[in-house]
Amino acid sequence: MQIQEPNQASLFDVIGGEPVITRLVERFYDLMDLEPAYAELRAAHGNTLDDARQKLFWFLCGWMGGPNYFVERFGHPRLRARHMPFKIGIQERDQWVACMAQSMREVGIDPALRERLEQSFFQTADWMRNVGA
Repeated sequence: MQIQEPNQASLFDVIGGEPVITRLVERFYDLMDLEPAYAELRAAHGNTLDDARQKLFWFLCGWMGGPNYFVERFGHPRLRARHMPFKIGIQERDQWVACMAQSMREVGIDPALRERLEQSFFQTADWMRNVGA
């Protein structure tokens, strides 16, 4: 689940903990709401983004090696199963990854860490696809 190497600082610590993850998640959903390039991704989220913001924050904290807020509240993330009700194709995948990459740049995530995270985010987003080839 976590992408942490043994005997290394967790990504949670390297990225800057909860304050940076909060800024990242806030920027991600703000961009999704504002940028026309992410319109299809935004449309998949319904009227409000509040619940999604909170859940992504909880998930990323644990995924990066910090507190397991998401697991404590909901159990195993089961990402693919939880996202099955939503149409996720190549366009949604690409918009999610692009929005997160832009958010990481704008929040000031270190370029080397950003590259590592972008690879992991792409792999996860690609695995979530449930429509199209």
